[in-house]
Amino acid sequence: MDKNYTETIVALATPNGTGAIGIIRLSGPEAIIIANKVFKGKDLTKQISHTIHFGNIVDGDPDNYREVLDEVLVSLFIAPRSYTRENVVEISCHGSAYIIESIIKLLIKNGARSAKAGEFTLRAFLNGQLDLSQAEAVADLIASNSKASQQVALQQLRGGFSSQLQSLRDQLVQFASLIELELDFAEEDVEFANREQLKKLTHEITKVIGNLIRSFELGNAIKQGINTVIAGRPNAGKSTLLNALLNEERAIVSHIPGTTRDTIEEVLNIHGINFRLIDTAGIREATDTIEKIGVQRTMEKISQAALLIYIYDAQQITIEELNKDIESLKKPGIEMMVVANKIDLLNSEEIAALPHSQNEVVISAKEKFHIDDLKQKIYHAAIKDKLTGDETLVTNIRHLEALQKTEAALIRVLDGMDAVTSDFLAMDIKQALHYLGEITGAVTTDDLLENIFSKFCIGK
Repeated sequence: MDKNYTETIVALATPNGTGAIGIIRLSGPEAIIIANKVFKGKDLTKQISHTIHFGNIVDGDPDNYREVLDEVLVSLFIAPRSYTRENVVEISCHGSAYIIESIIKLLIKNGARSAKAGEFTLRAFLNGQLDLSQAEAVADLIASNSKASQQVALQQLRGGFSSQLQSLRDQLVQFASLIELELDFAEEDVEFANREQLKKLTHEITKVIGNLIRSFELGNAIKQGINTVIAGRPNAGKSTLLNALLNEERAIVSHIPGTTRDTIEEVLNIHGINFRLIDTAGIREATDTIEKIGVQRTMEKISQAALLIYIYDAQQITIEELNKDIESLKKPGIEMMVVANKIDLLNSEEIAALPHSQNEVVISAKEKFHIDDLKQKIYHAAIKDKLTGDETLVTNIRHLEALQKTEAALIRVLDGMDAVTSDFLAMDIKQALHYLGEITGAVTTDDLLENIFSKFCIGK
């Protein structure tokens, strides 16, 4: 990774393409000086931080003709009171691709260089504005596509996850110091670290780490969307249900069994959570090669689902067939809902005889009876009481792997507490500290930083 972070960098901070406004961002020690060279208005070098100034961006020799490129607003953020803790200038210009390109070229000609992907946030990390998990939360916030994913990313950006990890790390550091002290006095056989207190603390930290590891399933689902498969026999009303949930005619609906031969995927947002709805081919003995492929894909999608909605025609299936289908589709780790469809064709006694339990719903997808109730149950089946709004959720696979390694090291500490010498305990505690440090950036390598920040967009 290029370690020259003293240069002033420039990039477009808004999306590429023609729009009303484009924002060009400069960051670095010369940001204000470079901007001032091309700005005709107030002397930017004499203005205070967090002020906005109107003027023109001009190209040419000050003593001769200077071409006006655009009328702009220039925002000043003087170090360390900026996103990167460096001098930052943001030029708000008109969103013409030609104007934006011309201004950036002009700034580069006057001493800036093009920023690399994620370099602004990288500088914020290197300058102590953000730790590594907060920097990653910036990318998650930009990519968030639901209220829940936005809230989780925002909570991490504000340091909720970092502060929890730092608290654990501080407690471990204290005991690691005492263990190291014991090693210095090994010949005197002195014990500075109370083993019972260390055991209690390690149990407590291991429990917290375990909870964070288990939170990844929900955190990742919120970040990526919850895979929700709609499955059932042919003509059970799967496509009609998809259309009813989306409130639009997304899938072709026909009374002819086997109309859906491939999967159809759409996103449904319920209470800020994205559910990735997957309408599948009907489950039955295939009569041709294409239908057989469709059924195989259905079973593949079911195996990858977090939530399975099994829908059946309440008129056409027996209790024995229903129970057989349910048993055959049950998979460990997959939440399952059972939906009785076409109740508009049943009388009240027949409806009352249908199964009614927590994860069983009676609907008419065609007439949209009880669809709102079904949405509520879909949400609760997937989320239950896991999301309260203030808990820390792990959403990043890198964090998950580091936490799993931390947990393994802490388990070795517990296992060896009464069996190994202080030097081995010290090694395992140091390993736990190392893996926790990898999450927040207390421990980093150039390869790690390159991998993380290369995934950011240019300008962030």
